[in-house]
Amino acid sequence: MKRKILIVDDDEDLSFIIREMLENHGYSVSCAESGEKAFEKLSGDTFHLLLLDINLPGTTGFELCQELRKVSNVPVIFASARTSETDRITGFDIGGDDYLPKPYSMKELLSRVNALIRRAYGFSEEEKTVNFGDVSVNVTARTVTKHGEPISLSLREFDLLSYLCEHKNTAVSKEKILSDVWGAFSLVEPSTLTVHIRWLREKLEDNPAKPVYIRTVYKVGYMLEVADET
Repeated sequence: MKRKILIVDDDEDLSFIIREMLENHGYSVSCAESGEKAFEKLSGDTFHLLLLDINLPGTTGFELCQELRKVSNVPVIFASARTSETDRITGFDIGGDDYLPKPYSMKELLSRVNALIRRAYGFSEEEKTVNFGDVSVNVTARTVTKHGEPISLSLREFDLLSYLCEHKNTAVSKEKILSDVWGAFSLVEPSTLTVHIRWLREKLEDNPAKPVYIRTVYKVGYMLEVADET
């Protein structure tokens, strides 16, 4: 399965060059020219790494990264012409994983992308997967397939599904799911969890109205029911 990278940069010519280079080295690449477009793509798909410029229309890469860190720990490389020590420190303090000053060579960029992907997802060929029905969740690669076909999940949807996989066959309270997946200090309403559970069922269950895998446990919360793998 190809690793998916999102380039967020308003320099469309540069993004095109980077995209071609990364795709030639086996990555699947999407581009967004603004923070708004980036969140649209992040809401509809799962990415393994973000290459993020700082100066963006209507916002900054710093602000985008801060919002992203409320949702996901997906690796982020800042790539920017802003090279002051203050900017670099800010980038790391708010959750960036690497900082690459412009201009940079494609060779160095590829090297840093490869290194961060290895650090984030490991060297081992053994991957952590959870299977139920015709659905296969590769927790390591952050991919989901049904009947062998890829299913696109948003960052939050995947984090929720991954959490349920981690606690498979165990009823978990709504409060604990909200605290662990959305954050202990999040002000998210319980209805938000209900909506995300519905979205997962619509994508993964054969009959979302009568779910057999992502089950509601009366007066408790939710449970992912997975047959014992022997």
